[in-house]
Amino acid sequence: MFDRVLIANRGEIAIRIIRACQELGIETVAVYSDVDADSLHVQLADYACNIGPADAAHSYLNGKAIVAAAEAAQADAIHPGYGFLSENADFAELVTKEGLAFIGPSADVIRQVGNKDAARDVMRSAGISMSQGSDLVDNLDNAICQAESIGYPVILKPIAGGGGHGMFVVNNQPELHQAVRKYDASSLASTPYYFEKYICNARHIEVQIVADNFGHIVHLGERECSLQRRNQKILEEAPSSILTPEMRQKVGELAVRAAKSIHYTNVGTVEFLLDCGGNFYFMEINPRIQVEHGITEMVSGVDLVKTQIQIAAGHQLTFSQADVKLNGHAIECRINAENPNANFMPCPGQIDFYHQPGGPNVRVDSGVCAGSVVQPYYDSLITKVIAYGKTRGDAIKTMERALGEFIITGIDTTIDFHKNVLRNPQFRMGNVDTQFVYKQMIS
Repeated sequence: MFDRVLIANRGEIAIRIIRACQELGIETVAVYSDVDADSLHVQLADYACNIGPADAAHSYLNGKAIVAAAEAAQADAIHPGYGFLSENADFAELVTKEGLAFIGPSADVIRQVGNKDAARDVMRSAGISMSQGSDLVDNLDNAICQAESIGYPVILKPIAGGGGHGMFVVNNQPELHQAVRKYDASSLASTPYYFEKYICNARHIEVQIVADNFGHIVHLGERECSLQRRNQKILEEAPSSILTPEMRQKVGELAVRAAKSIHYTNVGTVEFLLDCGGNFYFMEINPRIQVEHGITEMVSGVDLVKTQIQIAAGHQLTFSQADVKLNGHAIECRINAENPNANFMPCPGQIDFYHQPGGPNVRVDSGVCAGSVVQPYYDSLITKVIAYGKTRGDAIKTMERALGEFIITGIDTTIDFHKNVLRNPQFRMGNVDTQFVYKQMIS
């Protein structure tokens, strides 16, 4: 096992990794930008290194500075968390070239799944269904031709990247013109993009996989991630309320097949769209821990962060697919520093008062406390609340209680938004899809 791990991240995920390391008897090294010097993750780690100014490009995205910090701190390994450099193959390669362990899949695997076009080719060869897609698009005329060939609506996607960034759904040619102009004006303009047939009323279903370095791959069930704003998740559940046991077995087997087809190792997520006819369509593989990993931990009893570290240290999985037993239901609400009434505009600033919920079956993963400053330079996620119950109804009731106890002042948050979601009759019946937030919650 490692003696010391550097965490190349910040906020709640850095704290989550610190806690896992502490329970494994591993020392931790936090990294921080100039504005994060007093952050909670810095205070909780055994050691801390400044890696640059507030701008993430010169700190949390500066791979060389992070590796230098790890070497100076005599760390054995680097955990990237999610976001930032977690899906950067060049960073993973740099880490291993310097003799450190990268707690995640190999650089080759990250490259393979990071190129969506190449990943689709591999999945197609493995016999995994996906929505009809285009060739790479490089100009408006080509875009019009391919969109008409596939048939509207279509969704434009950058060939690389994730987190829902740079995606545009278009229903006709005028909207296509507008989307391409937006794309060309964005920072993603240098990244090729392609089309997929847009599946209306789809549900976003993802499967958690775990794979060691000895060929053992298991899945830990699925998560329902259909509640999204700006193509980014805001509330997740495990398991999905729509899947039958037969559908659950099918999508789990598809996820394992997808992972095997690229010789995947460590923890990852295979994402699918589910249409109204019960058909699954491959979307992508995320080669990292997910924000919403906690709900899978609650229903499976598997600590995914510890498992990541153990696999990277060369340990075999201690359980097989037959050993996996999923129990109960878990819901996660992402508490973001955002104003839902202003299209979820980020709301940075200082937290004046902070009281988080507790009690039976409530878990809170937070990166802030009273007096913390939510910086404008980074993601707006500040806390995750997870509620567990024997049934979905029990989990909803527990989450309602938890959100009722949660008090944050000084900034706008999504707490009240989540309260409204939980009261929504369609949500309570499990009638959700990827457009639920905009159809049901925003007029």
